[in-house]
Amino acid sequence: MESEYREFWELPYDPAVKTKLVLSLIQARAILGLVRTLTANKLREIEDIQFITRAEAEAQKTQIGGDDSLEIRERAREVETLVYNIGASLLPPDLAQIPDEVQKPYQPFETIREIEITWRGERIRLRPLVILDDVHSLHPEQYSALFRALAKREIRVGRWLMMRMDALSPSEVFRTSDDEALPGLKHDRDFIDVVMEGSSSRKGDRKLFRKMANDMANRYLKLVDSLSDRGHQTMHSLLSEVLPPFPEGKTKELEAAVTREQHQLSISHSRRAALEEEVESYAKGAKSYDLSAEMRLSMVRILMHRYANRVSTQNLELFGDPEPTQPVKASSGVADGARVHLHHKFDRPLHYGMDDLCDASGENAELFLQLAGSLVNRMETKTIRNQDPTLTPSQQQDELRTKAKEIIGKWSFPYARKVDRLVDQLANQCVENALLPNSPLKEGANTIGILESEIKVLLAGKDELALILKYAIAYGAMSAVRDYGQGNKIWCLLELSGPVCIKYGLGFDRGNFLERKVEDLQALIAEPHDA
Repeated sequence: MESEYREFWELPYDPAVKTKLVLSLIQARAILGLVRTLTANKLREIEDIQFITRAEAEAQKTQIGGDDSLEIRERAREVETLVYNIGASLLPPDLAQIPDEVQKPYQPFETIREIEITWRGERIRLRPLVILDDVHSLHPEQYSALFRALAKREIRVGRWLMMRMDALSPSEVFRTSDDEALPGLKHDRDFIDVVMEGSSSRKGDRKLFRKMANDMANRYLKLVDSLSDRGHQTMHSLLSEVLPPFPEGKTKELEAAVTREQHQLSISHSRRAALEEEVESYAKGAKSYDLSAEMRLSMVRILMHRYANRVSTQNLELFGDPEPTQPVKASSGVADGARVHLHHKFDRPLHYGMDDLCDASGENAELFLQLAGSLVNRMETKTIRNQDPTLTPSQQQDELRTKAKEIIGKWSFPYARKVDRLVDQLANQCVENALLPNSPLKEGANTIGILESEIKVLLAGKDELALILKYAIAYGAMSAVRDYGQGNKIWCLLELSGPVCIKYGLGFDRGNFLERKVEDLQALIAEPHDA
């Protein structure tokens, strides 16, 4: 949307008149653009284009120029010129001076159903699609009026409004489950939201995005001459998932820490042996190859703490090796917790491989290309130096962490400083949870859960926190998932984005969240002198 559309809102007319002028200009330009595209490069003559109108729209058909394509084009040119002259004039004319031709109804979107053309010797029918870009540049009231006008079900022309999320209200950004944001209009019935990050079926979205991202990455590689010339065609083959041997010194340090904690927890040697056997049994049947010696040792440490939590200190002192109230089992969740512990305590790579690269992008194609681009640059540098371009897990982790910090450091949107402070403190709380010795939430939380009832009150009011969260979501610091049921309660989840998780060393698994209240978030964003 050019800036001139917003300028119409400054005209000294009734809002309904200004909306009609903008809508007429958009429709006229859409018709002209359509004719121009279909006749480009002398592909066909304009007489070959037939506009198929609604049978019941006789009056509307007359005001768009009738059935003749030449007349329809001329009418569109006339409307465009007259409306443009009003908006571009130094001094806008009085309402009474606006030409009659502009004040007449002009509704091609409501009149036209399809367009018939000749294609490869046959007559075919097409349904037009109009895409309005940068709609966020409109005045908020103008945007609302235009949205309502284009949401009419009588319109058969496809309409697609593209905009940044920060142009929407907090309720719309949060994709509120009720219709407070747009009274009178209903999702799915009158309009459909198409967002860069999906949330309706998050597991399904993640799988679909992985497939799409692999294709994007492979196409990207073909554009890098230094890699394509050497026959490197697939991204995943250049992202190694084979971890190097764990340094002997770190292994001894880990072993000493586990032994020390065993004594502190008063766990017998026989109980530790049983827990080690449980881990070994899990490792034999697990499909994951990331169950090296340090992983198994770290998993034993987690199981020891879980065992200690399930038996009382008094029982340990009296009976020495009591059975826990609930069996202590090794699982993929324990393994995930071990990976996070090793990453923070020994800098063992956590984010590497094609799946992690995709998951870090949060189903956002633009973010995926930014992260993938940093890895490809590293590959290209190695190739130029006559080295194998394949990146080790450590190299991938370093590049992704550097890129994530760069992305976060470039935040310059409204409330960016407060968003940064909020995200930093929430991420550190998640790290604290992830490093609990018994890993209660598997690899740890990367999400904050607020009761849905509290979020609705927040969005209905004028608290600054609503705006801060709006911009955090709009600019990819976090995402919101509404109406998430767990523990007989309904939650709104605020999930930290991939770059945040990479910077702070958090996992990408979904569903693990810390329970918080709105007042907790308000305290985190408060200035020091406000506290």
